[in-house]
This record gives sequence, structure tokens and C-alpha cells, in this order.
Amino acid sequence: MADAADLRALTRTFASPGRLQTIGLRPGRGQAALAVQRADAHAGQGLVGDRSYRSAGPGTGKRQVTLIQAEHLPVIAALSGGLWAELGLHPLLLRRNLVVAGLNLLAARGLFKDQPLVLRIGTRVVLEITGPCEPCSKMETLLGPGGYNAMRGHGGVTARVLQGGALAVGDAVVCQPAGWSADSAG
Repeated sequence: MADAADLRALTRTFASPGRLQTIGLRPGRGQAALAVQRADAHAGQGLVGDRSYRSAGPGTGKRQVTLIQAEHLPVIAALSGGLWAELGLHPLLLRRNLVVAGLNLLAARGLFKDQPLVLRIGTRVVLEITGPCEPCSKMETLLGPGGYNAMRGHGGVTARVLQGGALAVGDAVVCQPAGWSADSAG
């Protein structure tokens, strides 16, 4: 069994970077999410053009950006049954801002308070995972009866923007210790 020092090292080790597959902006409450190839993230505010964006200035909200793992989409589709199980789900239907493939987003939230982790997307954007992104009641309507429960545990995570910048579909997504910044990386 690993001791605490080994566990600390293990929680910082990821097999490979992930990749940003989809960017979705939700222009308003109840409106469909729109796919974009690029977006601007502002520190403390969120994604420009998204309904969660804090235009009044930086805030401390925990839900500035929502993320979901691409690998969870087939699971949600299978648990939803019906046509979704056969056809698969389009990620924008689930109303998350960023779809990431190849990186366990739940593991990107540090286990140790004195050793926080962050996500770096592309060369500048840094996000802090703040918690799970629970499904809303809209999933029952969008996915059909049982859609809400199909997403429980697979709905992704919420995050706040620590460092803003441009992000684009295809960008690398890396989990690393907090304190990193593009300015200090050289």
C-alpha cells in the first residue's frame, strides 16, 4: 500500500495531456449552446459570450466554466437508453462549456489542500476545478425519462478562471500543480 508521500506524488501524475474537443457557449438561459472554434476566457469572469460570464468584473463564483469528459458521453447515452444509446449524444446537448478528451477531470481536483492542482488549456488559460457539475432538471426533458439520473456522477466539473486568454478546439489540456503561469514558464 502506498504511503502518504507516494499518494501525493501519484495525484500529480497524469499519463498524458488531454485535448479540448468542443467549446460551447450558452448565450442565454434556456437557449441552445452554440459550438465555437475559439473563445476568450477572462480571469474571474468566465468565457466571453456565455451566459455565466460576469461582465461586471471579476468575481469569486465557482461556476464560471463547466467541463465534461468526452469519455463520459457514451456512458450517459447508454444510461439514457432509447435512441441516445443507438445514436450517441452531441456534447452541446448537455450544455457544458468545454469537452475534454484524454484527461480525468475528476482527478484534476487536488486531494490535498496544501497541494492544489490546476488545468492549463493551451498556452495561457488556467482553470481551478471547484466541484462537480450536477445535472439540472432540463436533462429529464432533453434526454427523456431517467436523463437526470443518467448524468449523475457523469455531469462533469465546474471551474473558475484563474488566468485568462484565448482557447481553441484542439488545445492541449494539462493538469499541473497550482502556481504555474505562462509568465513564469518563460
